[in-house]
Amino acid sequence: MKLGLLVRLIAFFVYLVPFNSAFYVYLTGGEKKCYNKELSKDTILNGKYSLDVFDNDKNEYVQPQGNEVGIIIDVEEVFDDYHRVVHQKGTSNSEFTFVALDSGEHRICFQVQSSGWIAKVKTKFDIQFEVAHDVEILDSKQKTKQKTIQNKVNILSSKVKEIKREQDLVRERESQFRDLSESVNGNVMWWGIIQLIALGLTCLWQLRSLKGFFVKQKIL
Repeated sequence: MKLGLLVRLIAFFVYLVPFNSAFYVYLTGGEKKCYNKELSKDTILNGKYSLDVFDNDKNEYVQPQGNEVGIIIDVEEVFDDYHRVVHQKGTSNSEFTFVALDSGEHRICFQVQSSGWIAKVKTKFDIQFEVAHDVEILDSKQKTKQKTIQNKVNILSSKVKEIKREQDLVRERESQFRDLSESVNGNVMWWGIIQLIALGLTCLWQLRSLKGFFVKQKIL
């Protein structure tokens, strides 16, 4: 009786503990690779994968540049005449999450998608599966998304503060330029007044001098 209870407890804890498995395989062109897994209903399957292409110059596998290489991901229910429940395209380095709708054997297939000369290049495909029976994976992904969003908000906030500082600096420089311009305009105005006064005094002096000259010459 105790032995049976112990076995059930062990089975229960095994059911709750996430199961991890990792594989890698070498593929060529559009070759497809499939893995079969027995999943119970509501089981969460998370797959993290990376794809490297063979570089003839370096004689080693390297990460592809840009979006020249992608992965087609298909999940099929073997028990339901290979009914496809997932079909999506991913980048060369990413992950995917799938929740089993029914219990039974599932087939997870990956197919390299590329174009041009790289379509015939050898590739190395690494995949790590994590199977869990709770929302640990989803919670983890949600927290990661929240952190990513928070980081983006912080970056945007920093940029806004930087723009505000630049605007304040521009306003300060405009104020200094305006003060300098007003000062220069004021000086120009006073200098013009002084010149007019000097010109008036000069004219007055010249008139008096001419008047004295004419008096001496007995013209006036």
